[in-house]
Amino acid sequence: MAPSQVWLMAITCGLVVANLYYNQPLLAEIGRTFGLTESRVSWIATVTQVGYTLGLLLLVPLGDKWERKRLIMGLIVLAAGCLAVAAYAPTFGVLVGASLLLGFFSAVPQLLVPMAASLASDEQRGRVVGKVMSGLLIGILVSRTISGYVGLHFGWRTMFWVGTGLMLVLVAVLARMLPRNQPYYAGSYASLLRSLGTLARDLPVLRRSALVGACLFGGFSAFWTTLVFFLESDAYGYGADVAGLFGLIGATGAFAASYAGKSADQKGPGFALRIGLALFLSGYLLMGFGGYYLLGLIAGVVILDVGQQMAHIANQTRVFSLRPEARSRLNTVYMTACFIGAASGSLLGGLAWHHYQWPGVCAVGFGLVALAYAANRFYGREAGV
Repeated sequence: MAPSQVWLMAITCGLVVANLYYNQPLLAEIGRTFGLTESRVSWIATVTQVGYTLGLLLLVPLGDKWERKRLIMGLIVLAAGCLAVAAYAPTFGVLVGASLLLGFFSAVPQLLVPMAASLASDEQRGRVVGKVMSGLLIGILVSRTISGYVGLHFGWRTMFWVGTGLMLVLVAVLARMLPRNQPYYAGSYASLLRSLGTLARDLPVLRRSALVGACLFGGFSAFWTTLVFFLESDAYGYGADVAGLFGLIGATGAFAASYAGKSADQKGPGFALRIGLALFLSGYLLMGFGGYYLLGLIAGVVILDVGQQMAHIANQTRVFSLRPEARSRLNTVYMTACFIGAASGSLLGGLAWHHYQWPGVCAVGFGLVALAYAANRFYGREAGV
């Protein structure tokens, strides 16, 4: 792959995944527009994530059946339409419906990652996946910052109009620069979906990777869900704005993704995964014992994010090596498990904070990552990988 194509995919991932997060800093403004309570307006963020999960399950497998370039461009055009409807939305109900469909059609990054893996050579696959994932991570972080600024100075509807324009420009660029990528699957859509279970049943390494990914994302979500409570507690007394700055500190994980890909290419994904897990565990240990000191908390966040990204990229690289003709479906199984793990981690983290405060959160996170280490060490070894 040409470097320009890799960067194009990375930028595309960042711009499209941003669609999911534009609404989060704008919820208060949207609530004032429609006269809604905070609990009700928060449904916009929730249904957007629900739509993304449905897109992951129902659209991403099509990457193994339909030509990927056309599929990706079509979904981005539909996402642009949803952004325009959201910008115009005369009622809250219309905005909720547009947000659900926006999440659904914004599953493009999970098509691009396996597409990049299929276009890359065996020697550069990990490096390419790492760079594409870096774009996705930066998009998640930067989108909230840009959306908050635009919403504050120009109104929340303006951000959705800007997003619409970005998607249309992106489609024009992709039409010229994105390579075509024809998959191999020739069966029906129903059989395509059924094959997800078949792949999970027949590939013990996929099951192991999915379990490890679920535990990793659970440990990650347990921390980020409760960080704002910890920062607002008597230990620090900070506000939500400081929690947002910690998100920028976590951007170090985006740079680690590229290094993780290189390590996976040079020494194998197993080596990079073990390093990532060790860093992840170290991050939680540091925050558990030194999190009440600001420097200790910052250092712990950096180590945690770097470890999580190294482990995730290495794990995903290993998954893509299993069945080249089924990479979109492999990614569907793997990422669905990760999202389930993330939701579970958020729930466990919230319960731990309620009952045991910060030590409980660190114990839950450390336990989930330790479970990921055990699963990687002992589960699915009959495959010899």
